[in-house]
Amino acid sequence: MNRRRIIIASMVGTTIEFFDFYIYATAAVLVFPTLFFPKGDDTAALLASFATFGLAFAARPIGSILFGHFGDRVGRKATLVGSLVTMGVATFLIGVLPTFDQAGYLAPALLALMRFAQGLGLGGEWSGAALLATETAEKGKRAWAAMWPQLGAPFGFFLANGTFLVIMSVMDYDSKTSGADHPFMTWGWRIPFLLSAFMVILGLYVRLKLTETPVFAKAVQEGKKVKAPLGEVIRTAWRPLIIGTFVMVATYTLFYLVTTWVVSYGTGKVVDKSGVKLGISYIDFLQMQLIAVVFFAVFVAISGQLADRFGRRLVLIIATVLIIVYGLSFQWILDPAHVTQGSMLAVLIVGLTLMGFTFGPMSAVLPELFATNVRYTGSGISYNFASIIGAAIAPFIATWLVADFGVGWVGVYLAIAGVATLIALIVMKETRDVDLDRV
Repeated sequence: MNRRRIIIASMVGTTIEFFDFYIYATAAVLVFPTLFFPKGDDTAALLASFATFGLAFAARPIGSILFGHFGDRVGRKATLVGSLVTMGVATFLIGVLPTFDQAGYLAPALLALMRFAQGLGLGGEWSGAALLATETAEKGKRAWAAMWPQLGAPFGFFLANGTFLVIMSVMDYDSKTSGADHPFMTWGWRIPFLLSAFMVILGLYVRLKLTETPVFAKAVQEGKKVKAPLGEVIRTAWRPLIIGTFVMVATYTLFYLVTTWVVSYGTGKVVDKSGVKLGISYIDFLQMQLIAVVFFAVFVAISGQLADRFGRRLVLIIATVLIIVYGLSFQWILDPAHVTQGSMLAVLIVGLTLMGFTFGPMSAVLPELFATNVRYTGSGISYNFASIIGAAIAPFIATWLVADFGVGWVGVYLAIAGVATLIALIVMKETRDVDLDRV
């Protein structure tokens, strides 16, 4: 199989999937609290919006089980196509949903349904893309090969926020002064969701040209597929399932704090217990995030190389210790009485640098924990159960913590997640030299 085509297919697909996922995250702060929930308390509306945001994370393990079953039974290629279509259709439909003023409580119900479908799609996407890369990698370069689908996260995030930034700038929208009757709020916000249809068509074109991975093809030839991958992975690989889940927890918690929650904090939608709110304009904040996400992408690539050279455990242990230290510094670096746009940019850069450091090797580590005949299911379940523990409730909990106890406690919350991951990494065996052909 042509490795260049594999790189493009794995990276383009995950970029599209994460673009779809992140435009929802952006709209969950900026648009949905105003348009899809009853008028009233702003914090309550934001929390309701974050609840629908978190719903996708509940769907992701279901998606990993569903698509993992077919990925381990039918093959990686067909399953990757199915996950991409599921995500793409749901995202496009969000762009045509009626608002609360138009449809009442049906509007948030439909929004929640589409968000659930997004979670199903992404739940099946990541594992397939990771396996496509790892099962075709050169010997000794598996983490580097697996790094390419990981780049889909920063690329998708950059495209999502960049699209919103361009639209808001062209339409002259200011979140602090523009009202719900502004053209951006009435129809402009829908554009990124509708554009996703063209990106999905591109992704399908690339993926339909792929052939099956040689590792899976060999397992089929030797008659080593299992009829019920879920039952098999629980029976034979329950320990790697638990370890893999907690290895990812700090990564997820960090990412959704520094990309989703921090937007609401930085733009003043959430007020610190001290009564001070930052009030940075949304456009300025998007620009800062776009700068910081470049560091995310760069360190995904760097950590992939380091993981091949020094091993997965060492790289991830160092990254996790730094995440704990970063979290414990929140009460100083995010103190609302002293934060400036410059210091907030520094906070974002450090956070997303650490995100790249810890995220880069993950698409090698999790597949390496499982045998071929349950690898899609096992790695997907670990990855996506971690999303529930680490990400689904992170913006919600952080919003509550900062309002009732102060921003320092958000950092403590991140540090606790880091400790859980550190324990899992200490227990985990090094996987760099694992033979992926084993069943």
